[in-house]
Amino acid sequence: MTAARQLPTRMVAKVWGREHLPAPFAAPPGERIGEIWFEPPPELPQVLVKYLFTSEKLSVQVHPSDAEAQPDEGGKEECWLVLDAEPDARLAIGFERAVTPEEIEAAARDGTIERLLTWHPASAGDLFYLPAGTVHAIGPGLSLVEVQQNSDTTFRLYDYGRPRELHLERGLAVAQGVPYAAEHRGSVATRGQVLVDGPHFRLGRVEGKPDAATHAAFSGALLALPLAGEVASQDGAARAGAGECLFAGSLDSLDFSGAEVTLLVRAA
Repeated sequence: MTAARQLPTRMVAKVWGREHLPAPFAAPPGERIGEIWFEPPPELPQVLVKYLFTSEKLSVQVHPSDAEAQPDEGGKEECWLVLDAEPDARLAIGFERAVTPEEIEAAARDGTIERLLTWHPASAGDLFYLPAGTVHAIGPGLSLVEVQQNSDTTFRLYDYGRPRELHLERGLAVAQGVPYAAEHRGSVATRGQVLVDGPHFRLGRVEGKPDAATHAAFSGALLALPLAGEVASQDGAARAGAGECLFAGSLDSLDFSGAEVTLLVRAA
């Protein structure tokens, strides 16, 4: 069986990131860190897990499905678990009403697309699943865990005048001009231990030790991301606390005796 091990992390500077990150993270002096990635292991290459920290709005963007992506790209579905949110923090997901591609294009070009989108209030514990084709943006004042297909295929529709490339033609080809379906939104209070059971990945949240149902839902290779407490390998050779992530060949190979709150991620 593959030995459990801690995954390497990568800090990614973003214009919308933060110079001061919440514990246990610390940004290098003078850098605005927006993302902290855990490098996907070769045994589980399909899924990418990262933290996001925002001080400004992210671009309005959309991702293609596997079927819509080019052969050298990958589709991207993702979910967000809100860890912390400033008062009035919001996430833009879907449109207030059904809109045509022509309306989306015109609004993206003149900057009014923000007013077409639905801005959802966000609080700690909220969960949002974003199928491919969902037009979205993240507002400032948020700390999130994002779980996604391991793809960076992103089409920016609007970026508030920042000097970055837009991808209107490709974005409009995959954007779904519809409101966000209520079934894709939930919380840790309403979803139980399995937060997402999607076509590409499964996300769980466990307090303390996993029970038999969790073992069944998370069989095989997985990632364990402690939000509080510590998870270790059974032999003690690998361990992870808050802000770290373990890869393991199975739940049985992990020791949860020091765990408090842990996210579990596996490919579907």
